[in-house]
Parts: sequence; C-alpha cells; structure tokens
Amino acid sequence: MIEKKDVTITPLGLQRRLHIYLPDDYYQSKETYPVMYMFDGHNLFYDEDATYGKSWGLKEFLDQYDKKFIVVGLECNHEGNQRIVEFSPYTYSTHYWGMIKGKGAELMEWIVYELKPMIDSTYRTMPFRECTGIGGSSMGGLMALYAIIKYNRFFSKAACLSSAIFAGKDQLLHDLHNTKINADTRVYLSLGKKEANSNYLHQQRLYDNMVFTNYFKDIGATSMLNVIEDGKHDESSWEKENKIYFDFLWK
Repeated sequence: MIEKKDVTITPLGLQRRLHIYLPDDYYQSKETYPVMYMFDGHNLFYDEDATYGKSWGLKEFLDQYDKKFIVVGLECNHEGNQRIVEFSPYTYSTHYWGMIKGKGAELMEWIVYELKPMIDSTYRTMPFRECTGIGGSSMGGLMALYAIIKYNRFFSKAACLSSAIFAGKDQLLHDLHNTKINADTRVYLSLGKKEANSNYLHQQRLYDNMVFTNYFKDIGATSMLNVIEDGKHDESSWEKENKIYFDFLWK
C-alpha cells in the first residue's frame, strides 16, 4: 500500500509530499522492516503520479519481492529548475543551467536529522544503519551517492541510477577521500548506453561512474557498476533495474 503524507522541509521552509510504501499486511502484522529512502517519490509507484506518465513500477515489484521493505519516497520540487537546485549538494556552474547554488546539503541534513527520526517513530522500522538504504536516479542518484559518503554512519546501502555525477564530481571526490566509509557499505551504480547523445559524453559518464565504483572497492566496500546495453535516461529503463539493485544491496 502507498500512504501519502505532507511534511515541511524546515531548512528550506517548503512543504513537500512523501510517498510511502508499506507491505500490504503492515497493519495486520507486528514485523519491523528495513527502510529505503528514495528521491522523486512521485515517480516510484504509480504512473498517474509520475511526471512523464510512467513510474518505476516499484509498488508492483515490491508486492511480489521475497523481502519486505518500507520505502520513503520524497517528492521533488516541481517549480522551474528547483529540483536541480534541491538535489545538488554543491554549488557549481554549467553551460546549460548556468550557476546552480545547490541546496542538497541542507536537504540531506533534514532527511537524516528530521525525516528519518519521524519515520522511525511513526512506523515499525529497523532504524539502525545496517537496515537503512537510500536511492535515486539522475540528480536523485547524485544525492544518493552524496548521502552514502557524507552520512555513511546512517546509510549502509545506496542505489545510484544514471547519476548526474558531473554536477559536483570534484567536490564529491574530495568528500569521499576525507570520509571514513564502513567496509559493509554497498553501492550500486548504473548507466545506460543510450542515455547520452554522443559516444564522447557516454564515455565521460562511464569514466565518472568507474572512478567511484573502483574507489569504493579499493577501500574495502562493495560496489557494482551496471552498464545497460539498451538503457535510457527514463523511468522505463530504471524499472528494469529494480530487482538488480535490490538483490545487490540487500542479499
């Protein structure tokens, strides 16, 4: 089942909707559950809620998956380019977007210190680090990668699909090199071969993903880079990865 709740992101002074997946028998059981926090919550479960009319199909997948979860999906800011701003941990400049003064660091701090405690007090979660993961795609994938680095003491797993690593790669590498990453950390990264509009751009994104994949491995964590032959930068492609990243992160 999906529950929708409105919350206030206090450091940004904005109200936002949560899309929360619970096992269908949640209210008939006394079980506790691991939690995945995911970005772009409106795109995860129902096509009618999704920005482009196609979701990740995550509800249908989890309903038949052999492990039960709570998934907390945070809807993005739909105004102008504010999704990019809120899902950017750093300030940077690009030719296409211009100067982006990222608010992702403030958003992530709110997720860790306000949203997570609220979820843990409201639902029957397994609140400890080993049972807490985070995930997203594109800018949400960047945020998931940022979270597993900066807040590794809270998250042990990250699904980073088609991540916009270019939006702060140097700062992210600096943080990674100056952060202690627990050896039980698991990081899934993916990239579709049909995402970029040129082979040069694809190779550049492939290299960026390989840098992080290899670094996690070098420091003793577990990481996987999945290069998908027909993968595009859309929800239909990310839906096909549901079982792959859930199996890798949780089994």
